Amino acid sequence: MKRSKRYKESAKLTDQDKAYTLEEAVEILKSMKHTKFDETIEISGKLGVDPKQSDQMIRGTVVLPHGIGKTVKVLVFCESDKEKEARDAGADYIGSEETINKILKDGWLDFDSCISTPSMMKSVSKLGKFLGPRGLMPSPKTGTVTDNVSYAVGEAKRGKIDFRIDKFGCIHVGLGKISFEKDKLLENVTSFVEALRSSRPQSVKGDFITNLYLSTTMSPSIKVAV
Repeated sequence: MKRSKRYKESAKLTDQDKAYTLEEAVEILKSMKHTKFDETIEISGKLGVDPKQSDQMIRGTVVLPHGIGKTVKVLVFCESDKEKEARDAGADYIGSEETINKILKDGWLDFDSCISTPSMMKSVSKLGKFLGPRGLMPSPKTGTVTDNVSYAVGEAKRGKIDFRIDKFGCIHVGLGKISFEKDKLLENVTSFVEALRSSRPQSVKGDFITNLYLSTTMSPSIKVAV
């Protein structure tokens, strides 16, 4: 694979055979040369679980202390008597049957988080095959199916992210922007790793987190000691 001069120079800052602490990895990423756009800090890795087992299908949420580095647009499906509560909490869109059709027919996806009250899920469930693979489908497990609309919207606006493994037992999420101060990036990364560790099922034996890597959108990855 052909690599850019910038990428090759960044790769010289790391030892591929060494596992770095979270703090060291963040420092190295900050010291690399970056592209003109504000790259996302990404974490990826492999978990020692069997995704075919229902109790090992890892999924969870975490509120990043310093957000993800962009304004989060929130869509809320709720009854008419909760619309004011949703808007006052900062919801960008209030969903209806018209919104559901707009998503299904036009592929409208101008939102980053989707929340629904329990009674609206009968209608919202139509979006499962469309929003599910994109990580946007409301779920009680992630607190996005709830009657406490204002709290759910507030959490999303503060930087709450969902995470879950794919069919290979791997995980990949964005945790902020490279323009963040080092300490803020470290706090975001640490918060995620702690949330991931706390999601370990009791049925898992041996190492839960097999490996973890930190990178930016366009940089080499750095192995993290777990």
